[in-house]
Amino acid sequence: MHNVISLDLDFVRSQFPVFSDPESASWAHLENAGGSYVPHQVISILNDFFVTAKVQPYWDFGPSAKAGKAMDRSLDLIPATFNAQKEEVHFGPSTSQNTYVLANALRPNWEIGDELIVTNQDHEANIGAWRRLEETGLKVIEWAVDPLTGLLNLSHLQGLVSDRTRLVAVTHASNLAATINPISEIAEIVHKVGGIVVADGVSYAPHAAIDVDDLGCDVYLYSTYKTYGPHVGLMFTSQAISEKVTNQGHFFNAENPTSRLTPAGPDHAAVAACAGMVDYYDAVFEHHFSSIAGVSVRDRIAKVFKLFGNHEQELMTPLIDYITSREDFRLIGSPSSTHSVRAPTVAFHSHSRSSREIYTALVNAGVSCGHGNFYAHRLVEAIGLDPEDGVVRLSLVHYNTLDEVAKALSVLEDLAK
Repeated sequence: MHNVISLDLDFVRSQFPVFSDPESASWAHLENAGGSYVPHQVISILNDFFVTAKVQPYWDFGPSAKAGKAMDRSLDLIPATFNAQKEEVHFGPSTSQNTYVLANALRPNWEIGDELIVTNQDHEANIGAWRRLEETGLKVIEWAVDPLTGLLNLSHLQGLVSDRTRLVAVTHASNLAATINPISEIAEIVHKVGGIVVADGVSYAPHAAIDVDDLGCDVYLYSTYKTYGPHVGLMFTSQAISEKVTNQGHFFNAENPTSRLTPAGPDHAAVAACAGMVDYYDAVFEHHFSSIAGVSVRDRIAKVFKLFGNHEQELMTPLIDYITSREDFRLIGSPSSTHSVRAPTVAFHSHSRSSREIYTALVNAGVSCGHGNFYAHRLVEAIGLDPEDGVVRLSLVHYNTLDEVAKALSVLEDLAK
């Protein structure tokens, strides 16, 4: 019989210097979907790079060689976070920028009247660039959410796909509805007509290990500032997509698969610091599974995220249970608190109070959160809300505590009195 290993939260929080700062640590940080804290592994690489190697990389003199080596380490390690190969992963300034470049790189492959399917559930980063291609003669079709729940129905997609479907852009888990969309099933439908699937994993990647082989998508994107790292946009493209895209980089880099979609890369130091995310996952693995030897980087990441997911499910359960128990509250997305069903990003609104009022009460009580549309403007409109006031969002990750959740629940309970 195997012992069940639980996440050692004290160890986890000890890896994040922010919790040693009295002012920052006084806040219950429940706005992680907007940006996570960073562990000391990331900070150390970033600091060392700026102090000792902030020069043009890849020359033979000392600081330059050191810079190149630090960047190469990230290029070698980060593909494991996708379960992908090195030549399939691109480092860009942001997910919004990566999607924009990708859209322009794929457009020459398509004819006037070809069809792109986008949702109104996504963050604008994953749909705006594709919607703009309508101006070039393509037909853009919207896969719309249920206005009551904010969820997508797979059967609706089946009715939209045709022999002219060239692409479907869909979020893996919405930054508001948070419910996990069945990317592998979507890919199966789309691939039957020769289309490609672009999956936005920005709101999924902080919570579970990504496996592009299992998902079957052609493109997968996420942002490292949501996954405990610096501000970088990462993009996986399958070999087939890499062969289709037109070069968007310098002409002399056209034969380099990771340069075609990078007309301007992120800061060199930020590229190097991405390796610190994997170092952090490795530290968590060693602390919890030190007796297990010979485990690959990829498998270490998967085991660590399993620990993260179990803890996050414990965190979101009381929050979702409370919100769904309130007749005056409406939860966006699935009411399930099962981690395989939804991410621990909880968006809701009140039928009797503005989201701004609830947000203000939470912030005044020391709970970090936000309200509005969170760049999912179309989703908030689709569910019948003012996109400016929008929803209140409480978003959890593995370093949060049940006490922090209780702090937020206490505020919500006080508002009911």
